[in-house]
Order: sequence, then C-alpha cells, then structure tokens
Amino acid sequence: MRATLLFGLVLVAACSKGAARPEAPPSFCAEQRFEGSGFTVCDNKRGELLLFAAGKPDAPLRSFAEVARRVDPKRVAFAMNAGMFDKSGRPIGLAAHDGSESHKINLRDGRGNFHLKPNGVFMVTCGGRPAIFPSDAIPEFRCAPRLATQSGPMLVIAGKLHPKFDADGTSRLIRNGVGIVSANEVVFAISDDPVSFYEFASLFRDKLRCAEALYFDGNVSSLFAPTLGRNDQHVPVGPIVAVTADR
Repeated sequence: MRATLLFGLVLVAACSKGAARPEAPPSFCAEQRFEGSGFTVCDNKRGELLLFAAGKPDAPLRSFAEVARRVDPKRVAFAMNAGMFDKSGRPIGLAAHDGSESHKINLRDGRGNFHLKPNGVFMVTCGGRPAIFPSDAIPEFRCAPRLATQSGPMLVIAGKLHPKFDADGTSRLIRNGVGIVSANEVVFAISDDPVSFYEFASLFRDKLRCAEALYFDGNVSSLFAPTLGRNDQHVPVGPIVAVTADR
C-alpha cells in the first residue's frame, strides 16, 4: 500500500513538471530609461500596421475604445495617436489608408509644431516597406501607399536632429512619435516624463538607432498597450495607428 502511494506521488510530480504552461502573450512594448527620463517603446515586430484617420464624410474615431469597434481588440498589440488634427479630430495633413486619401498633403507655412519645418510623413509603401520622408521630399511610387500620416516636426533627419531643436530648450511635455530602425522594423515611443524636443529626438537617434523619426504630438499623447495594462484616455485624439498580430 505504501509503495503504491509513493508511486502515485512520484507520478503526479512527474506530470506536474511535464505539464505545458500557457505562454504569456508576447509584449510589443517595454519601459525604458534614457538620460534620466522614462519612456515606453513599442516595436511593431512585423505586425500589420493600420491607420484610422477620418475624411470629411467620416465620423472621426476619438479613442482606442472606438478603434476596438473596427478591429478585433484581441488582435491589437498596441495603438497610439498618430498625427495632428483639427477640433473635430480630422487630420490636418496627409492621411491615407487602404489606398485612399482622407486628407491631402499640407505644405503650407504657419505656427505651431506641425509647421516647424521640415515636418514629415510616416508611411507604409505599397510594397510593405515602412518609411519616413520630409513632407516636401516624398519620392514618387508606382502605387499609392498602404497608409500615410503627416505630422511635425521631423525629429531625426538622415541621422541628424532637427536643426531648430535647442539642447537647452525649456518646453517639456509628454511626447510621442515614430522612428524607422530598418526596412522592416518600426519603433513607436511615448515619454512617461515631460521631455524637450531635443531629448525626445535624441532618444530615437542615440538609443533606438533611428536615422529618421517623426513627432506625432504632445499633451494628447496616448498609448494602448494591453500587455502593460495601459489604456490612456486623457483627451480625445485624432488619427490613430494600431499594430495587429495573432497573439
């Protein structure tokens, strides 16, 4: 009887050790430190990039909850506001998705961050390559991009910081943006502490190794990252980029 009981205990222990544990969903986002400030950085990991940007006849999506009505929320790895917008939530610069434009390119001069030239366009070409170009230097492609969103200013241009950024700048905000690491890798970042333009651009160039990076916004900067338990709902936003993947 005792031998049988011991055998049973050994068998249960062996089965427990061999039992497969459910794998945690992969995290596309991670918290990082750079020069004394906190940031959350998200890598697309080759997941599909989607842009939600309302045209004139469309009702703008103003929150991540509204995006969840358009795409299965279980497939959303993360989402982030992705460009400047008017009072109604519509983009003020180039916005395109699914091969059609919601708003044309905006090359006008003006005041505010969007018009701090050069500004730029983040896009995924029709061939699937992510890229960032200055708004006045977008090359011609054989077909329309899969998505495009214009914002400004550029943060990093050909490996150099925007020429108008001041290392001693005193304007410090929560900021977010996007950078290109390679032909297949895109990184999105949001500061967890108020930072200057110079500090934010330096993150992309010096830590994330991006030759091109584009500012999305400040004050309204928001991130949805389910694996981090994060769902920012500060204020209504405008264009939103989401990365979807089978998790």
